[in-house]
Amino acid sequence: MSRTDKASVAILLSGGGSNMVALADSMLRDEIHPGRPCLVVSNTPDAGGLAKAAERGIATAVVDHRPFGKDREAFEAELVKPILEAGADVVCLAGFMRVLTAGFVSQFEGRMLNIHPSLLPKYKGLHTHARALAAGDRRHGCSVHQVTPRLDDGPILGQAEVPILPGDTPEDLALRVLVQEHRLYPAVLSRFLRGETAPLYLS
Repeated sequence: MSRTDKASVAILLSGGGSNMVALADSMLRDEIHPGRPCLVVSNTPDAGGLAKAAERGIATAVVDHRPFGKDREAFEAELVKPILEAGADVVCLAGFMRVLTAGFVSQFEGRMLNIHPSLLPKYKGLHTHARALAAGDRRHGCSVHQVTPRLDDGPILGQAEVPILPGDTPEDLALRVLVQEHRLYPAVLSRFLRGETAPLYLS
C-alpha cells in the first residue's frame, strides 16, 4: 500500500480508455476508497485513453509493441518497468489488446484483473458479441476475472448480464454490454481491494 493507505492501481489500455475512465473516476471520486490510479500505460502511442488520463492528472507511459516484432518477452521487459517504477500494487487491464506471457503475469500473480466482454467461461478471446448472436444466446454480458497465464481463464470476480434482443447486431450488443462494463469493473475493483473475492453479479 502507499503512504496514503490506498492501493496504487496501474491501468493498461490500447484504445479509447472508457473502462479506464470508469475506474479512474470512481477512484478519484473516492468511491473506491482503498485505491488510487497511479499510472496509465498504453502499447499504442495514439491511444485516446492517454489524453483522458492526463486530463485527470494521472501519470502516463507508452511502450509501443511494434518495434519488438514477435519478441513478446522483450516487449514485456520494457512494459513492466514503468509499472514497477510507479509502485503499482494492482494492475487492471482495460482494453489492453496484447496477450501477456506467463512470465509477465507471474510478476503480478493475484494482483492483476481484466474485464472481458462475455459471460465467461463462454467466448474467450475475440468477437464475443458476434459469437453470442451466432449461438442464439438469449443473455450476454461481461466478466471481471483475475489474470492467469491462460487466456481469459482466471477466477471470476464479477459478471453483469444484458438481454439479447430481436434484431440485435454485434454493435448493438457491444454498446449495451459496455454500459455494464462501466458499472461492473469499478464495483469489483473496490471489493477486490478490500479483500473480497466472492463473485459479484449485476443485472
